Parts: sequence; C-alpha cells; structure tokens
Amino acid sequence: MPFETSTKQEEPTNGRRSDTLACNIGAVPLVADAKPVYPASLPARIVCRIVSQITAETISLLSDRVMVRNERRRPSCHVRQISMYVCHVALRMSFSDIGAAFGRDRTTVGHACHVVEDRRDDLAFDEFVSAIERMATAVFQSSDLFGREAGHD
Repeated sequence: MPFETSTKQEEPTNGRRSDTLACNIGAVPLVADAKPVYPASLPARIVCRIVSQITAETISLLSDRVMVRNERRRPSCHVRQISMYVCHVALRMSFSDIGAAFGRDRTTVGHACHVVEDRRDDLAFDEFVSAIERMATAVFQSSDLFGREAGHD
C-alpha cells in the first residue's frame, strides 16, 4: 500500500515516510490545500463522533482478532487514536479541528497519527485501519445522506 506525504518529510521508517502535517494511504493523494471529504454542513465534532463509533463497533465485532494492544491503556485510547488518524488521513481534517472535536491538543492528534502509522507495519492492523478508512469515506461521501455537499464539490 503506497504511503505518500505532501509536506516536509522525515527519514523513511520501514519503507514508509512519515509527515508532520498530512499523510496519505491509498490512491487518493493528500495535498496541503486538499478539500475535506466530509460535508461542510456537519460540525467536526459530529464527524469525529461518527468515526469513533465506526471504529469502536468494528473493534467489538473483531474482538477475537484483537485489534487493540493488550497493554495498560484502556481500549478507548486505541479507539480514539485510530479515529483521530482516520479523520486526518481519510477525511482530510486538520489536527486542530480533530483535537478540538476530541477535547485534545493538536499535538496529541499528531502523536496519535504517528502511533497508528507505526502500527500499520502489522498486516492485520493495517487491513483493519484500511477498512475503517473505507467505511468512513463511504459514509461521508454519500450524497444520498448529506446532499450534494459531500466531498465539497
């Protein structure tokens, strides 16, 4: 799965490049001035809540495959980190908007994105996150649900 960045790049890690502003997984390139995927009529808080719910429900369905780490952290931390990552990568939301929606700082969102990106080296986790990205993108690009604003075209 290609990994592309659109701004200042750091040294490659395990064949992937990381980035402090925007990152891209898959075929839709992210650029600094790219338009968000979610409808402008929806507040970022609602978008993030929907992505979190998609993530939590998917994790509960796949609980036998353990998509979250067995550490001291609560599973809600993992759900939040994955949700933040998906909001940034798949829905093209800014760190600031995501942070405000989750009640966290933008640097926390950046950390979450780096943590999730590092874990994507695990094939099962990568497939899981890719599925969440596809679901979130499909939900917010649906013109039937949100009118013609979906995709900001």
